[in-house]
Amino acid sequence: MNVLRSAARARRLPDGLRWGIGLAFATALISGVSIFVNASAVKLLPDAAVFTTLKNGVAALVLLAVVLGTVRPTEIHALDRRAWGALLLIGVIGGSVPFLLFFTGLANASAPTAAFIHKTLFIWVALLAVPFLGERLGKAQLAALGILFLGQLLVAPPKGVVWGSGETMIAAATVLWAVESVVAKRLLSRTSVVVPAQVLGAARLGFGLIVLIGYLLFTGKLGIVAGLSAGQWGAAVGTGLLLSGYVGTWFSALRRAPASLVAAILVVGAPITAALQAIANGVTPAPAVAGGDILILVGAMAIAWAAMRGRRAGPQAVTAPAS
Repeated sequence: MNVLRSAARARRLPDGLRWGIGLAFATALISGVSIFVNASAVKLLPDAAVFTTLKNGVAALVLLAVVLGTVRPTEIHALDRRAWGALLLIGVIGGSVPFLLFFTGLANASAPTAAFIHKTLFIWVALLAVPFLGERLGKAQLAALGILFLGQLLVAPPKGVVWGSGETMIAAATVLWAVESVVAKRLLSRTSVVVPAQVLGAARLGFGLIVLIGYLLFTGKLGIVAGLSAGQWGAAVGTGLLLSGYVGTWFSALRRAPASLVAAILVVGAPITAALQAIANGVTPAPAVAGGDILILVGAMAIAWAAMRGRRAGPQAVTAPAS
């Protein structure tokens, strides 16, 4: 066991912006597949909150196993109270409350408006990253963000916009996830006490799981778990494995690249989901939707290229605090 741990720790991924961009695209791929799978899996369980809790629980266990196998005990012991407080905060504002807000709001919101609100996450991250992380957006990055936004408008236009409690919940969840990205980036960029990305991922889902279980207890839904079938548990396990991959690669990308850049690249998950849906339904996407998907891919590639170019040329483009 000790030999395996030593080998795993020795084979950690290299640092560097190029690796961060690659991991961000990997996260987008997992996200696109996960959204497609979750759309069907959530219907197999009698309650969305139960589904979310089980899925997050599976992912938390997987990431905890990763921590035990790759992180040195001294790295855990070195974390101070401030770091643990921030990890707990991540569990609340990232791994639990937004999920409850999002799925509850989704049941009461209009589908086009809900989809559009959630897809603006990359804009909120960019707006927060500039003042709170010191990231800078050059003209090329702003143009790429504009292309991404236009692509989103074509893919998920907010037709017949209405605003009610459901939309408010989804907007609150989206902002909380944006704040989580900023807090997580600050943690991963600390120079005094380094917080490993694996620990951050496990804490996000582990502390979040405590909140989710408390919610099920409070609402009297915890008993539903005992009556689930093998197929329903299979759906929770499968989506939980995808979630663990998403969180693991996302925080690893965030450690190596600016938060605004990572959030922008994650938008690529939308075209991947759309492609899977088209294949499953045997339906060709409408020209406007296909055009939006292409714009999203172009925008993500453009902002990644601009970041790499800016890193080679100097500090004019998107930059992040030293990590």
